[in-house]
Amino acid sequence: MVLPIEHFIIALLPVAVYALLRDRQLPTLHLLAVTFFGSQFPDLIDKPLAYELHLIPSGRVFMHSLPFAIPLSIAVVAYAVRTDRTRLGAAFAFAHLSHLVADNRQLLRPDPYVSSDLLWPLQRPVMRPAVPQWVGEGAVNLHLWTGFSVLVLALAAYILVADLQTQLDFRLF
Repeated sequence: MVLPIEHFIIALLPVAVYALLRDRQLPTLHLLAVTFFGSQFPDLIDKPLAYELHLIPSGRVFMHSLPFAIPLSIAVVAYAVRTDRTRLGAAFAFAHLSHLVADNRQLLRPDPYVSSDLLWPLQRPVMRPAVPQWVGEGAVNLHLWTGFSVLVLALAAYILVADLQTQLDFRLF
């Protein structure tokens, strides 16, 4: 199991090295925030949908799945290019996809193996216990994680709507 901070570190190191080599300075706060959000995004979506709402079969499908992650990453990068923030879009996409690789370490072996979770809904997900180990004794409470996820996603949605309104002169209200 990869912890949230480990997902962030795995995503941040290449992004920070790129910023240091290209700009000769540390990554900006915006770049750090987008990288952090991207590195946590699959769990913010999938864990509540699977374990709190029981809408998907596992906490490692949907945003942990390439048929959903790749189109989302393309859309994010396309929006970032259109709004002259390519680096931020690429950082989100890289962080999101690095989360999938970290959760599926068998991709990094000499004889790579692609988990069926990565191809859901095209393939059946890996069977897992109904209660994940991180919800057990001494771990993060499921309701607390769900509340945190809702708060972070609501904030991200607010920022996205505000950005759409300013960047694309698009009015929702």
